[in-house]
Amino acid sequence: MNKWLFTSESVTEGHPDKVCDQISDAILDAILEKDENARVACETLATTGLILITGEISTNAYVDFTHIVRETLREIGYDRAKYGFDCETCSVLSAIKEQSPDIAMGVDRYKEEGIDEYDAFGAGDQGMMFGYACNETKELMPLPISLAHKMSKRLSDIRKYEGYDYLRPDGKTQVTVEYVDGVPSRIENVVVSTQHDEDIDIETIRKDIIQEVIEKIVPQNMIDENTKYYVNPTGRFVMGGPMADAGLTGRKIIVDTYGGYARHGGGAFSGKDATKVDRSAAYYARYIAKNLVAAGIADKCEIGLAYAIGVARPTSVYVETFGTGKLSDNEIEEIVMKEFDARPAAIIKELDLRKPVFKQTASYGHFGRDDLNLKWEETNKANDLKKYL
Repeated sequence: MNKWLFTSESVTEGHPDKVCDQISDAILDAILEKDENARVACETLATTGLILITGEISTNAYVDFTHIVRETLREIGYDRAKYGFDCETCSVLSAIKEQSPDIAMGVDRYKEEGIDEYDAFGAGDQGMMFGYACNETKELMPLPISLAHKMSKRLSDIRKYEGYDYLRPDGKTQVTVEYVDGVPSRIENVVVSTQHDEDIDIETIRKDIIQEVIEKIVPQNMIDENTKYYVNPTGRFVMGGPMADAGLTGRKIIVDTYGGYARHGGGAFSGKDATKVDRSAAYYARYIAKNLVAAGIADKCEIGLAYAIGVARPTSVYVETFGTGKLSDNEIEEIVMKEFDARPAAIIKELDLRKPVFKQTASYGHFGRDDLNLKWEETNKANDLKKYL
């Protein structure tokens, strides 16, 4: 019997880094609503009383950046000074410029006559992207990150919709799962830290969070007498959000993906349009892995794709099934090459990535989101893939 512990964390939408991710993706969505061919790489920084947006955007559309920033902050819940940030009075600075023409020419070569669009539409950058799926949960995600995300979402929901007014937007969750021979067997510990009103006592916070967050999300059959709960373990979390800690787009890439359970290529997602393979190819790698697992070809599957800037076809395709494949990894790689088209233009078309669907992914994970209608989470190819078994 082989036992080990694995831990993943999530953060709420009020965490300063997630605030920045949501602003960047809100700007991206607003531009895509008016110009589906826009090139967007929007970065956001948040600190006490200040939001700075920067990056490269090429579009003919006009959007009111300041209005988008303030409305995003309002939706999160930062709408008064006593919460540590006020969407009405904070400063919003913009330092946006156009996309480099050196990058654009590698992506835009399809405009030349006689060149096939799919082959000539090059990747917007070099790099490697990974996707992962496993059969630990119904959404085919690792259990630790799945539970952590659901607890973070639940923590925000009870603050916004269920009358727990002493809660504030910032917060974190963490789950440690004990595995036995590769299968989740029990919960070792759960951590929830939530920003709160200074007048509420810690005993009330701990009672409410255990009852309304932990016990509503964590499967009771995985909790035993040795499971430990840590709720606001320091005893106080009044100052939070950008006032307590500067935020930056793209600083929660492990939270955004698989909680450390699988590889990450390093590129962040939020604020980037789909010509950036950091985002689109990572989504497609997840789509491939999820369909392979859904088809029963493997219990666990990791897909790696690599690109060169301006080149359409991946420079490498990698498959790892961790000994769970019903076929060899080399055979599965051949299936991937035959059944999936990983050229950027093909990815954009198949996953419908010209539409403004990205802001909703900027909190609680880009993958395993059965609460959203996301093309890269579909398993529509699984039945066809079963023929290889």
